[in-house]
Amino acid sequence: MREKQSKPNIWRGTVVGLVAGLAASWTMNRFQDIWIAVTPSNDPGEDVNLSARNHPPEDEADADDATVKAASALSEGLFEHKLTSGEKKIAGPVVHYFVGATSGMVYGIASEVLPEVTAGFGLPYGTVFWLVVDEGAVSLLRFSKPPNAYPLSTHIYALASHLVFGATAEGVRRLLRG
Repeated sequence: MREKQSKPNIWRGTVVGLVAGLAASWTMNRFQDIWIAVTPSNDPGEDVNLSARNHPPEDEADADDATVKAASALSEGLFEHKLTSGEKKIAGPVVHYFVGATSGMVYGIASEVLPEVTAGFGLPYGTVFWLVVDEGAVSLLRFSKPPNAYPLSTHIYALASHLVFGATAEGVRRLLRG
């Protein structure tokens, strides 16, 4: 269903997208909590996705998930500060919510300019987000191993998580956009 719009409103798209991205990030985390709770794992250290990749600890840096690795890289690169374990517990979720909020803003703006991006209730957007960020950027930036180093179940988990993200972002966007 195409929304009736007379003129795109970029600012409204930005703000609505920001809220939608934050809500979608929170919902994605809850979905992952449930998935992990109900899915038996053969390897408790098995890698999962952007917000939950946990490596069997070879050393402390290898034990960090992708969001913590991103936060550590930013902290060390910009501020020449090595994060403490306490700071890592805060920084990882901050990176996750920042990426989700930014993605939500991109989606909100895109939906204002090109309403066709909302087709499929956010599922195509979630899929693209998964491909670009989880399967692409995270490994290219060396915050995780390459995609072929993970079992199919990890990719399915990550895709499902991002489908939840996309659908939630679209649902919140529609609710707020009226």
